[in-house]
Amino acid sequence: MRKGVLGVALAAAVVWGAGATAGAVGPTGGAEADLTHHGHVSLWDGRVGVWLVSGNHGPSDVSQATVRLAFSVPMAGGQELPPACLWSSDRVVSCRTGELRAAGGVGELALDLRTAGLPDELTVDITTAWRGGVADRNPANDRHRVLVLATGDPYVF
Repeated sequence: MRKGVLGVALAAAVVWGAGATAGAVGPTGGAEADLTHHGHVSLWDGRVGVWLVSGNHGPSDVSQATVRLAFSVPMAGGQELPPACLWSSDRVVSCRTGELRAAGGVGELALDLRTAGLPDELTVDITTAWRGGVADRNPANDRHRVLVLATGDPYVF
């Protein structure tokens, strides 16, 4: 898929998903899954490293989901992202997880970003922005806010 088409498709999923995540459980009467996001974030010398693992505890498969990473400080412009990701703004990156099969599906993501300045700290909010119409009655394990100090240490979520 070409970059522009991927960006439009992912942006549409994120915009559509914003309304779907307004309620805690999503659609009713359909498939249900339990998405999770875990990993760590590091900050050093104006660089941000993110390692993220998305999973699904089931009971239903999820063909595609979108995870949103919102940073409290702007990132430097002109940075390339992995093919499954796009910039939503200078502070927000949205990424497709790929298929997350029930009871064990895992998607991994690694980001190496530069901040616009040299912050002493930042926060990052990690959330599921879209889950393909599948309900998630336990959204607490796919929403995190992490305070990251500029020590280079990994802050685990």
